[in-house]
Amino acid sequence: MPRYFYTAKSLEGETKSGTLEAKDVSQLVQRLRSEGLILIKAILEEEKKPRALRISLPFLGGVPLTEKMMFARNLRVMIAAGLPLPRALRILAGQARAKELKIALDNVAEEIVKGKSFSESLSKHPNVFSEIFQSMVKVGEEAGTLEDVLQILTEQMEREHELKSKVQGAMIYPAIIIAAMIVVGILMMIVVIPQLAATFEELQVELPPTTRFVIAIGNFLARYWYLLPLIVLGLLFLFRLISQTKTGKRAIDAALLKIPIISPIIRKTNSAYAVRTLGSLISSGVPIVRSLEVTAGALGNIYYKEALIDAAEKVRKGAKLSETLKDHQNIYPLLVIQMVEVGEETGQTSDILTKLADFYEEEVTNATKNLSAVIEPVIMLIIGAAIGFFAISMIQPLYSMLGAIK
Repeated sequence: MPRYFYTAKSLEGETKSGTLEAKDVSQLVQRLRSEGLILIKAILEEEKKPRALRISLPFLGGVPLTEKMMFARNLRVMIAAGLPLPRALRILAGQARAKELKIALDNVAEEIVKGKSFSESLSKHPNVFSEIFQSMVKVGEEAGTLEDVLQILTEQMEREHELKSKVQGAMIYPAIIIAAMIVVGILMMIVVIPQLAATFEELQVELPPTTRFVIAIGNFLARYWYLLPLIVLGLLFLFRLISQTKTGKRAIDAALLKIPIISPIIRKTNSAYAVRTLGSLISSGVPIVRSLEVTAGALGNIYYKEALIDAAEKVRKGAKLSETLKDHQNIYPLLVIQMVEVGEETGQTSDILTKLADFYEEEVTNATKNLSAVIEPVIMLIIGAAIGFFAISMIQPLYSMLGAIK
């Protein structure tokens, strides 16, 4: 049966939106009328979602992590207060700022009213609720500990948000410096280079290859400057396409693990996120194999992902987690393996993983604090090299010209 995204008004004039299954628009009108609503607009979900290739860019939509975090926290409080789950979800839908989250919560509330479980309803919105969220909620429902699970989820997302904020904050300074250098370079190419090129042409000076290269770029930018934004967007789009292919993703992740300054932060961030997520899932009661599979799906780096998938397969066959991780010491530090082994021996794996996550998150904090001091000399070297190349390319013909005059 088709699903419709609808906008309707109540008899009191309140606007409501959501999704409903109906054979056609007429049946949708009847269903809404029985609930005291008047249909304003209805769109088939198949029509609403484009079937063309979708390139998901984080800055073009989606539900922010902070809003998901607030949702989990508020839902826990409402459940603790004894509020029925469908009503709590509708209240939170009304408070949600992200349209995607609002629609998802309305739909989840409707599915629960129809008799479906909370976790089953969440699984219909994988773009909003991650596999970790779904798995932990499912365990909480089955064990009757949904309130505790939501508390763990809230803490998990708070830590994740804090970690991402620290890494992003550390990259702001280098990004601003590099962006300023690129802008100044482009302005020099557009304004200064064509004038020097005209002077060289009048004097009929023989130009070295580097000078001809710089002049060619400068003339192109001066003539077709309006194409520059399209070129930048095209390069970003191409990079996004490449990163979405298996080969491209593997190459990018391998490069990130080898870049001297960036590599330690990437390794510590992935290790912290992996052990934090795994610890949260195990403490919620998710089986170890399923926890490994879910954590693997949540990791961004393909090498960390494949290591946990391999570990899940071996643990399913009876191996210990610490033994399986020894095959991946190139990405998971020895400390992680040793602490996991201690957790298995003492039966406190989730507690040890949580403490280990705290340790690596602190390591990331220290690394990001020192990042600006470490990367500043590198940026200065890059700027110096760029200025040197530009100066040599443009001054060399002038020296040749003066030598010819003498």
